[in-house]
Amino acid sequence: MRAITRIASGVAMIALLASPALPVAAAPPQNAPAAQVSAPASIPVIIEVDAGLRRGPLKPIWRFFGADEPNYATMKDGRKLLAHLGALKPGAVYFRAHNLLNTGDGTPAFKWGSTNAYTERADGKPVYDWTVVDRIIDTYRARGVRPYLQIGFMPEALSSAPPGTPYQHSWRPGFAYNLIAGAWNAPPRDYAKWAELVYQWTKHNVERYGREEVESWYFEVWNEPNGPSYWTGTQGEFNKLHDYAIDAVRRALPTARVGGPDVAGSGGAFMDEFLAHVARGTNHATGRIGTPTDFLAFHAKGQPSFVDGHVRMGIATHLKGVSNGFAKIAAVPELASKPIVIGESDPEDVPPAPVRRTPIATARCIRATPPPASRGSGT
Repeated sequence: MRAITRIASGVAMIALLASPALPVAAAPPQNAPAAQVSAPASIPVIIEVDAGLRRGPLKPIWRFFGADEPNYATMKDGRKLLAHLGALKPGAVYFRAHNLLNTGDGTPAFKWGSTNAYTERADGKPVYDWTVVDRIIDTYRARGVRPYLQIGFMPEALSSAPPGTPYQHSWRPGFAYNLIAGAWNAPPRDYAKWAELVYQWTKHNVERYGREEVESWYFEVWNEPNGPSYWTGTQGEFNKLHDYAIDAVRRALPTARVGGPDVAGSGGAFMDEFLAHVARGTNHATGRIGTPTDFLAFHAKGQPSFVDGHVRMGIATHLKGVSNGFAKIAAVPELASKPIVIGESDPEDVPPAPVRRTPIATARCIRATPPPASRGSGT
């Protein structure tokens, strides 16, 4: 901001090089001899920026962040990072983390996390333990950060994965990404127990942090259920998982802000079916028509390539995904005016092998995510 202030009275001139693939000559007349037409190596483009011209307030789209690993939040560097993020605007910064309901002792690990929030006794009776997840959320709140609370993944005692399926994955950078799967990404074997877990967690949060505070949070179910890496169930099973979880949140806190489904990309046919279901389908939990939806969420993914020894980001794919996501939601009249959250903004996704070995692909733990945007707002 200081640098911008210093040049506020001047006009900045920036020269860019456009893609050489742009057409530069008209096609020859029909039946005319073919001519060798070549585009210039680059096309100069001039952009004028008047830094002294006021257009209006700058929307703070940098106030939403996230990570795969929830347990790093309570470590020294995690606490330091959250303090920096919270200082952007205390009380108005949100953090979304995976793995908040996973089974385990809370030991941090790459692209993994656990809280042991749900286990069962030998007789099948649930045991709820909020110790670890409370510590994570307490760390957020002490630093001016609020949860964008992702409800997932599946506790081991509730997983319907085939017997013998390892629970925690062993994926590492350079491995095939399908190795991230495990019993954590399966549907529940008992939807009533799944719903009761979500209800008890929400009820506990209201009791611990207060109704007004929890009303300011975002609640969404799972992560990228439109792909096998994060969800091994069917579309119908996910819709059911979502319905039961959202109903449980609203039973504990009727004014909770709920949404989803945080699909990868614009979501394809999966997103289309999800939107139709929450708008006018039969709710699996209540039997009524539709599912409460305060916001909708998808993830923008880029398509980088490795060209002449360097990474080319391919931002066009990223922006096209945003446009497609907006269009899908706008096409459903019941949902067209809902706020939209781009829950992950990954211009570096999914990189080819050479890109995965560059620094840009190794610094992906924290992702900036925009705040809710009304359709057509341009953010």
